[in-house]
Amino acid sequence: MTSTFAVILLAALALTSETPNASARDDAREIEAVSAQAAEAHAHLMRGDIAAYRHTIHIAPDFVLMDPFGGAPTGSPKSDAHWEQIGRFFRGGRDARFDLVASYRSDDMIVLVANEYAHVAVGSLPAQGWTLRVTLVFRRDADRWLLAHRHADPLARGISLKDAGQITLGSRAQKPGPEDGQ
Repeated sequence: MTSTFAVILLAALALTSETPNASARDDAREIEAVSAQAAEAHAHLMRGDIAAYRHTIHIAPDFVLMDPFGGAPTGSPKSDAHWEQIGRFFRGGRDARFDLVASYRSDDMIVLVANEYAHVAVGSLPAQGWTLRVTLVFRRDADRWLLAHRHADPLARGISLKDAGQITLGSRAQKPGPEDGQ
C-alpha cells in the first residue's frame, strides 16, 4: 500500500510540475498567434485594404479607440461607409512591421504592447515613415479573440518635456478633420 501511494504521489507531483510549463507554452502560442494576427491586420490597414483588415481582425462591439491624433476616444465604425473612409485614409503603405515589446495574458484577455512601423501616406500627408507605439487589448469571445481597445501614439522617438507641455496645453495643431482625408 505504501509503495502504491508513493507512486501515485510521485505521478501527481510530476503532472503538477509539467502543468505550468505546458500552460506557459500554450500561453506563448496564443500570444504569438494573436500578435501575428495584429501584424497582418496592420499591414492590410497601411495599404488601405480595409476588407482584408476586417477579415483579419475582429472588433468587439464595445471597442474603444484612442487614435494617434488624440481627442476623445471613439468606438467601432458603425457602417461600411465609415470603414471605407478609414481605408481611404491610408494609401500605398509598404514595409509594415509590428514589433512586439511586451505581452500579458489572462484567461480571457491578451494585451500586446508594440511598435508599429510603415511607410505610408496618411490623410493629406505624402508618404513617409511612421512609427507608432501601440497597446492592443484583446478579449476572448468563445473561440476567438476580439480587439476591445487600441491606443496609439506617434511618440516612439520621444519628445521633450516642453513639447509634452505644449501638447497638454492644446497649443499644437488641431486634430485632423475631413480636409485631411479623415
